[in-house]
Amino acid sequence: MTIAIASDHAGFQYKEAIKAKLLAAGHDVNDFGTNSTAPVDYPDYIRPAAEAVASGVCERGIVLGGSGNGEAMVANKVRGVRCGLAWNEESARLSRAHNDANVLSLGERMMPEDLALRIVDLWLATPFDGGRHSARIKKIEGEERIPFRS
Repeated sequence: MTIAIASDHAGFQYKEAIKAKLLAAGHDVNDFGTNSTAPVDYPDYIRPAAEAVASGVCERGIVLGGSGNGEAMVANKVRGVRCGLAWNEESARLSRAHNDANVLSLGERMMPEDLALRIVDLWLATPFDGGRHSARIKKIEGEERIPFRS
């Protein structure tokens, strides 16, 4: 599987650990940065990773920050991305099984590294359940086409 990965400075250490694990497992990884713990603006790195997933260049994406909240918000602004913020294994599993999430957001300051690595493994292995959830995904995609109304 080809996986986009990106982080800001606050998610850099886990990004590197996750990237190493993905490469060892035989995945192709497109790393969109950042490349250190020096402070950066996360949209500069997260948006290109999300766009790579939306365009089909990458099959899935993983984005990281301090909490993962801002990163999920940026990723979800890209049409075709369904980014789930996970804080434990069950939230990650449900983001795939029920929401067909194609991007995962994690917060390095919110969990120990071993949990983040387990979440990634579970998220990648979990298939979309389909069924009643498919209609909900179509509604999400329909909302992407509705212009803002004030």
